Amino acid sequence: MKLKSFVVTFGSFVLTTALLYLIGHVFTIPLLMFHYEYTDNANGFFLTTGSLVPIIIGLVISFISERIYLYKHKHRTRLS
Repeated sequence: MKLKSFVVTFGSFVLTTALLYLIGHVFTIPLLMFHYEYTDNANGFFLTTGSLVPIIIGLVISFISERIYLYKHKHRTRLS
C-alpha cells in the first residue's frame, strides 16, 4: 500500500513537472522554462536558474493525486 502510494505520488510529480517544462520549452513560455546559466569571467561569478513554477505545480498535483488514491483505496476496502 505504501509503495503504491509513493509510486502514484512520485510518478504524478515527475510527469507533471516534466510535461510543464516541455511545454514551456516547446512554446517558449518563460514562466515554464528551465534556463540555467553559469558565467565565471575571472571570478566575476554569475549564476542564473530557471522557473520553479512547474515544480510547485507538480507538488500540488502530486498531493492531490495522493489524496485521490488514498480515498479510492479506502473506499474500495470498505466495499470488500
